[in-house]
Amino acid sequence: MTKELMFLIAILLTIGVFSYTTFRVFQYFKLTKPYPVKNWGKRFLLMFKVAFLQSKILRYPFIGFLHALVFWGFIVILIASIEMIIDGLFGTERVLGFLGYWYNMITASGDVSALIIALIIIIFLFRRLFHMVKRFAGIEMLKKSKMDANIALLIIFLLMISLLGMNTFYILGEPHEYKGYFPISVILAGFFHSLPEGQVHLWHEINWWVHIIWIFIFANILPYSKHFHVYMSIPNVFLSRLDVPGHLQNMDNVTKEVKIMMNPDQAFSEQGDTAEEVERFGVLDIEDVTWKNYLDSLACTECGRCTAACPAALTGKKLSPRKIMINLRARMKEKAGGLIKTGKEYSDDRSFIRDYISEEELWACTTCNACAKECPVNINHPTLIVDMRRYLVMEEAAAPVGLNVMFTNIENNGAPWQFPPEDRMLWTENLFMNIS
Repeated sequence: MTKELMFLIAILLTIGVFSYTTFRVFQYFKLTKPYPVKNWGKRFLLMFKVAFLQSKILRYPFIGFLHALVFWGFIVILIASIEMIIDGLFGTERVLGFLGYWYNMITASGDVSALIIALIIIIFLFRRLFHMVKRFAGIEMLKKSKMDANIALLIIFLLMISLLGMNTFYILGEPHEYKGYFPISVILAGFFHSLPEGQVHLWHEINWWVHIIWIFIFANILPYSKHFHVYMSIPNVFLSRLDVPGHLQNMDNVTKEVKIMMNPDQAFSEQGDTAEEVERFGVLDIEDVTWKNYLDSLACTECGRCTAACPAALTGKKLSPRKIMINLRARMKEKAGGLIKTGKEYSDDRSFIRDYISEEELWACTTCNACAKECPVNINHPTLIVDMRRYLVMEEAAAPVGLNVMFTNIENNGAPWQFPPEDRMLWTENLFMNIS
């Protein structure tokens, strides 16, 4: 079996598994509600600033800069991966070498990036295993999540080492005719110059296959792990909420009801002969969230910066914005299969509110938007929290006692206070007398 045929089988298998995963996730998105997207130009600028220039993560001088270097390094190395796929399919060797000077720039950047990323991964692993960073802890951070992160870091480390190995033995195999410029691998090649030619070729092939196969494996592991954000973070930043922080959107179904109250004839003109399905107010379960809410959960890096900045969490409350995103992802995974098979009537006698997120957590939120501001991938947690509160208030009248009293006063008196409208100006009766 030739190398090209083996590679073709490997890439077809990879594409097949990835296509199945993509279809499954797309089915999950179809269960959610619409989310309008406008202002495309502004979104492209925001994506370039936050996602590609890493403006939010660079607010943390040391660790943020390391994260940015890993991201930028992967973008450069992606070009080398594309070249490897072309070489694997057509049996070529360094097919992009015709780019000349630009190829030297690309290969040099990739070679240096591989070393830098490998060293940074060691730092990240050390921090996770020995430094015990506080924001990495929490009731939502299960042992599986921590293992998941460590395994991903080890895979990335292996990818970088195999890339350097591939470049090193490529140089040894073509000492005077190799294409590209490899400032790190040239130094490493000096340690292996005494190897026989046959072993040099063997080690080049081993590193080549290890690197490309682990890329294929990693690509299909990511959607089933916390590192799904590798795919979803850039789209999520592009689709960020563009409203000013703290702005709460009106509910369309409530706005419609108000308009009908103002003009009852409108109800008949819009309804016609068909009975309209009654919409739920707010969010109770996954079928009530928008597809952007679900995208937020998939884009979550579980870094914990949102929870670390949350004033409720800092004062000992149960609320953790990160937990809400993790739990939304988990609830979708739990219920989506039944909804797809049975339809929207399916019920497993569980819900996102109460079974995953308690009322106490929801009412602890101050809607200060600190979590949304700190999130490096522009997740907006308060919008989802407020929508769940809206369900509790409008569907179950399950607001805290103090709020229910205020709602009753507004309904009866037109104001939050327990005074009838006719007594509202009594405080002014002796005002001018005292002044005179």
